[in-house]
Amino acid sequence: MPSSTQTASRFRWWIVFLLFVITVFNYIDRSAIAYAVPDISRQFHLTPATMGVILGVFGLGYFVTTLLGGVAIDRWGTRIILLIASLVWSTAIGSTALAFGTLSLLAARAGLGLAEGPNFSAASKALAEWLPVTERATALAGVIVAVPVALAIGGPLLTALLSVAGWRLMFGVLSLLVLAWIPFWLWLFRDRPAASPHVNAAEMRLIADTERAQTDHRFRRRDIALVLSNRTLAANTFAFFVFGYSLFFFMNWLPSFLETHYHLSIRTVGLFSFLPWSVAAVLLFACGPFSDYLLRRTGRLRVARSYLLIVSQLGAALAVIPVVISGNSTIAILFISLAVGLNMSTNAVYFAAGVDVARQQAGTALGIMDAGLAIAAFVAPSLTGYVVSLTGSFTAAFWLMGALSLCSAVIVTLFHRPDEDRLPET
Repeated sequence: MPSSTQTASRFRWWIVFLLFVITVFNYIDRSAIAYAVPDISRQFHLTPATMGVILGVFGLGYFVTTLLGGVAIDRWGTRIILLIASLVWSTAIGSTALAFGTLSLLAARAGLGLAEGPNFSAASKALAEWLPVTERATALAGVIVAVPVALAIGGPLLTALLSVAGWRLMFGVLSLLVLAWIPFWLWLFRDRPAASPHVNAAEMRLIADTERAQTDHRFRRRDIALVLSNRTLAANTFAFFVFGYSLFFFMNWLPSFLETHYHLSIRTVGLFSFLPWSVAAVLLFACGPFSDYLLRRTGRLRVARSYLLIVSQLGAALAVIPVVISGNSTIAILFISLAVGLNMSTNAVYFAAGVDVARQQAGTALGIMDAGLAIAAFVAPSLTGYVVSLTGSFTAAFWLMGALSLCSAVIVTLFHRPDEDRLPET
């Protein structure tokens, strides 16, 4: 007879680690081609315009499955959808290694975008079932911190592999890494914690204490209408779009800004790129547990989720001002790191808020939210390029990004009410 004082197992944190690992692979794989652009362009005689299309087609595939992938996860479950996605993902990366020209590169990149799209919706849905609400933001932070970690370590690792083995073997190694993850996923993960042999009764009670797990995977068309008409989820999605705008602005244009505006060497720019993403990783990892701490202390999602979003976006907007008005590169670097760090810090909170409000419809809600990120991946690089071409500098582009962050803080202040707007469970 099991003891009532049985110590709870901690297997749910192995699930968090599994999701962290695949998310690291996600961001390293999607960014890998950027380092191989010169070699690929020379080999296939590609113009920068053609190479830009090849890079951008990833976003088209990503947009489709960030939206539809969430619906599929609610319908068929996280285990099977992430399995299929990772198999397609590995194939797409391997196909890049075998590319013979423009069309094959386009197909491989579009396939990678399609395969990687469901990743965050799958992770959020899994954590909604495996973690009680008071640990959810911590767990999400543990997964999403993989983004800045991957961006911080990916550059030196990928360039080292590229210089030693060439771009084809680099993509081949990345494909094998994803395949190596799949057996662990099938062995360790179940959609319901109760179905896992690794979870004892005490841990199951802990998971179910705050919110009883109800995973029936029955997709209903009305779920989409419920999600789209919810004011908190709408505000969350807009704020996440703005988060994505800043993310892709810095990912795509920061090196060019530093090189052209401050005349820094490319080596100096490369060394600097480690700093903002390292700051982001620290703040992101700290913000998730802090959000859960606030929830335990206050019992209010408005305090634990909404207020943190407001502070991060307002702070990111204000951090832009010294970058624009100061001609000092040191000041610019410090405040860019602050802006990137504050913007990234609440990444997990967006996902936690979506799950808090739409637990049964988490895949759908977060798929729609992540589709906003995919749109930002198109808008931020292209609009910034247009503004810089029109004005001859990055000044207006920075002001635009800061204004969007300020708008995000206002929208969240007015409409982000997760305590009041939770969708009913059936």
